[in-house]
Amino acid sequence: MIEKSKAAEESPAPEVDVDALIVGAGFAGLLALYKLRQAGFTVLALEASESIGGVWNWNRYPGARCDVESMQYSYSFSEELQQTWEWSERYATQPEILRYIEHVADRFDLNRHIQLNTRVVSATYQAHENAWQIQTNEGQEIRARFCIMATGCLSAARMPEFPGKEKFKGDILHTGHWPKSGYDFTGKNVAVIGTGSSGIQAIPMIAKTANSLTVLQRTATYSVPARNRMLDETEKRAWKENYAQLRETARYAPSGTLYEFGERKAEETPLQDQTDEFEKRWAKGGPGFLRAFSDISSSQIANKAAGDFIRAKIADIVKDPEKRSLLTPATTLPVGSKRICVDTGYFETFNRENVDLIDIRNDPIKGIEENGLSTKKRKLDLDCIVFATGFDVIVGSLMKIDIKGLAGRTLREKWKNGPGTYLGLMVAGFPNLFLVTGPGSPSVLTNMMVSIEQHIEWITACVESMRRQGNDYIDPDEAAESKWMDDANSLAETMPFLRANSWYMASPESGSSPRRFMLYSGGVGKYREICEQVAQQNYPGFNIGARHVVCDVPAELS
Repeated sequence: MIEKSKAAEESPAPEVDVDALIVGAGFAGLLALYKLRQAGFTVLALEASESIGGVWNWNRYPGARCDVESMQYSYSFSEELQQTWEWSERYATQPEILRYIEHVADRFDLNRHIQLNTRVVSATYQAHENAWQIQTNEGQEIRARFCIMATGCLSAARMPEFPGKEKFKGDILHTGHWPKSGYDFTGKNVAVIGTGSSGIQAIPMIAKTANSLTVLQRTATYSVPARNRMLDETEKRAWKENYAQLRETARYAPSGTLYEFGERKAEETPLQDQTDEFEKRWAKGGPGFLRAFSDISSSQIANKAAGDFIRAKIADIVKDPEKRSLLTPATTLPVGSKRICVDTGYFETFNRENVDLIDIRNDPIKGIEENGLSTKKRKLDLDCIVFATGFDVIVGSLMKIDIKGLAGRTLREKWKNGPGTYLGLMVAGFPNLFLVTGPGSPSVLTNMMVSIEQHIEWITACVESMRRQGNDYIDPDEAAESKWMDDANSLAETMPFLRANSWYMASPESGSSPRRFMLYSGGVGKYREICEQVAQQNYPGFNIGARHVVCDVPAELS
């Protein structure tokens, strides 16, 4: 592990020249290090934190755990790793996932290629060299032929600005940047702002020890019980004995996750049979609830049936009529238009006497004061405010870097009307710059481990192919990029996503264009097949080797 020494802080860092510079040392960055090093490239990864782990290093809030089962949320590149690592729970906690990441880095000797406490300030493409010039916050200059942005989709914490926040005498925390030392809520008066995934996980834990907890909610959220439990040896053995087949199936599954997929359509199923199936899924727990019927994402009737079931469950759980009403998602909000949350006792928490709920649509936050915060109708005396307000998703970390491509055009300027990529992997006009699970890919709609592995494998094969053929330049064609994003947005129109104001959507900075869906929603399997086809056909849709070469979009994508 490369860490800044005192001497290094007092003198300029030496220039570095590598084949591939990787930004980020989470799951994606570590795998990129491993694969590119195995392929014989010189590599260096830069990590802004003092520790590796990415999202699982930053998100240490109480209750943080994965919503994909641990036996599936793990690397598949090493059979020995798969067989020897022991997961303890069905849904792994943040500490266990971080231990796994650290174990992988140690096991495969990756730490010596990682430079910690290093933030990338700028990345500029040098056309005459077909290379990227990267500058860090310490003034270090790095030259890299390829730049792989493994910056993560959920790594740029979003902290809303409220008047008076700087005057607050208590503690302000953000779930996405939790202190490593933890935080003791015992006996404190606490407010949590936000009821997305992190809020839904943290709220039940905070309520157990806080004197009072007030939750400030903007939008009621669909959530299903996790039914987390310890894994028994028989279950783990069944996975390990069949990992090869299970992993291959997951690679072509719609979300990259193996669920019990319902083959029936809810529209064609009698009401009692519908209810019985939903009850079975609810009892089992987990996001597989949305796989109960094959048409939940495509049929408004089926989608409403799933939503009605969850609303009825909330009505059964929450005792107070006012809280129950506020916690119940609107019938106009489709299930799955936002990533469904998975909780442990979330709705039950609002039956506690020390827990209150405020709807900030009807009672908005006016500001923060020395001893608490005020809404339009209420004043709260607080010791601590927790912002569970999520992230500038998918592109937030990229936008913090001054990235300049051909002719000095910045990525921020290129994306002023919304992000665009070809295949979710590259941006036209930014040669040799690869994005991992970026906009235009399946990304956060999926089991991220499957999507990360697919991207890193594709990127590694691509640069190996360039090396074999003597090419040193790859850049998407503008037409291919535009068509890919248009097709992705059109595909989303057949699904629930566009019917909600979610973080899946990108709002153009100029306000001159409609909001666009940022992801590819056609499924991991179909996406993988398209990417494989592009590679097999020698990368149509890309200009390779010389900037004047123009490639056509493959007929299969038109």
